[in-house]
Amino acid sequence: MEGKTWKIPSSTEKPVRKSRHVEAENTLLSFLRREKEASLKGGIYHKIQIDLTYNSNHIEGSKLTHDQTRFIFETKTLGITDEAVKVDDIIETVNHFRCVDVIIEAAHTKLSESFVKQLHYILKTGTTDAQKSWFRVGDYKMLENEAGGSETTKAADVSRNMKSLLAEYNAKKEISFEDILDFHVRFETIHPFQDGNGRIGRLIMFKECLKYNIVPFIITEELKLFYYRGIKEWNHERGCLRDTCLTGQDAMKADLDYFGVTYQ
Repeated sequence: MEGKTWKIPSSTEKPVRKSRHVEAENTLLSFLRREKEASLKGGIYHKIQIDLTYNSNHIEGSKLTHDQTRFIFETKTLGITDEAVKVDDIIETVNHFRCVDVIIEAAHTKLSESFVKQLHYILKTGTTDAQKSWFRVGDYKMLENEAGGSETTKAADVSRNMKSLLAEYNAKKEISFEDILDFHVRFETIHPFQDGNGRIGRLIMFKECLKYNIVPFIITEELKLFYYRGIKEWNHERGCLRDTCLTGQDAMKADLDYFGVTYQ
């Protein structure tokens, strides 16, 4: 530098100028966030909201049809029906839509007890269960329960076991597809809530897949029995649950291809 003049050699390479217009990401999470923000109809966000909510509620006993679930999401009405419909099925459908929004909004956050309890609070608020003195909405169970005929963690031990599970999971340097499945099995084995464990567990799996850019999956009626068997057999044979969820992934990949979503 001489005085106020910079002497730059002619051989010096010019710095690369960054474009002000960064191309939007094409990951599923970025698609979901953009479409959710824009209230876009007919996109992948619209489809996942309906398919995930319908299937996750249906395998837990909801009698709402796929079309009725779609009507509730699209028009906030049930549509024409010849049969009686349980109010709880409608409430939990609306609540599940909100849960899906929450896992999209908080996809990159670390799993915590407060987040898991928040999902349960949203799912069960306003239901018949919420009116029962022994049912804790957004908090761990007070009474012992079973899952598929198998014993689960006693109510007094749930908090300690959940803290241990979350600490171990969050301590991993990298999270794989199998890590997410293992967390799910252990979560369902604890069965921390009086009701709603399956739906909360599947929402968590979907969230973690979004976080780590792993293709998520939906457990349909056709996959249900293999899914339940896979959970039971996980500790001594992992292939059943893994293959079931990979089948769900294949169906999701077909949707992602249609909507132009990039995946690994």
